[in-house]
Amino acid sequence: MSRPASPPPVLPPTARPGSEELLRRLELRVTRRLDGILQGHYQGLLPGPGSEAGEARSYQPGDDVRLIDWNVTARTTEAHVRMPIADRELETWVVLDLSASLDFGTAAWEKRDLALAALAAVGHLTARVGNRMGALLVHGATTTAVPARSGRHHQRALLHRAAASPRVDGGGATDLGAALARCSRLARRRGMVVLISDFLGVENWERPLRALTGRHDVLAVEVLDPRELALPDVGMLSLVDPETGQRLEVRTGDARLRARYAEAAARQRAATARVLRGAGADHLVLRTDRDWLFDLVGFVDRRRRRRTAGRARS
Repeated sequence: MSRPASPPPVLPPTARPGSEELLRRLELRVTRRLDGILQGHYQGLLPGPGSEAGEARSYQPGDDVRLIDWNVTARTTEAHVRMPIADRELETWVVLDLSASLDFGTAAWEKRDLALAALAAVGHLTARVGNRMGALLVHGATTTAVPARSGRHHQRALLHRAAASPRVDGGGATDLGAALARCSRLARRRGMVVLISDFLGVENWERPLRALTGRHDVLAVEVLDPRELALPDVGMLSLVDPETGQRLEVRTGDARLRARYAEAAARQRAATARVLRGAGADHLVLRTDRDWLFDLVGFVDRRRRRRTAGRARS
């Protein structure tokens, strides 16, 4: 999607690269707002029964049929299930889109800043002794891997590295599919994958995403700006595609053009949501004109309530 060819807005202080102090302020803000919303022995964005295979036992009415151990069932001629046990350690991989389309924002944040904030929040929510976190930083067709390690120092270094990533215009479409496929190879152990992107100008990502959701809990964080949903009536506007450099002059006073733009934006967002839903990934939307921490806390709370209700019914 194109964007106005105006100078980029000033970065908020919490997200300017190159300042360890300001990055720590972002981490402190995340910690203060998110502490206390997760309860129980294990902290995570997507709490569940665990993923490590436990001992097999006879099938009982109400058991999840997906837990049936077919090898044991074939040997004993009686249906058996293998109940999962909670993991002691969680490995989280973040696929972070830092392509040129993220360097845009018309409200309180740029989308890039919002993506960095989401990265900091994921690090905090999954932090626990022994848990590891790695990342794939995607710049157009180039992907940089940061190995999964544990500890606050590593998470802070990862956030700093992402914030200091250079901004490069052009380069063509973002090969998000290649990054997801690489993540699938790196994340050998069942865990969590968090995909942070605006899903604009991305290619070949649907099939690799389904492969990831077949083994991992996957959360897709979509970042967007209100000006990507509707054009303002500001007369002649020069738009430029940040990923291809293509420029277009648009007469925004045309009401029919603005309506077509809004319809196309709505279709694009609906298509993204449909792919994520079909793959079985959770979908969180963060906007530059909203309190992203409020939206994140609401998402975590709703997810926990659904999981708790599901376990109560079973």
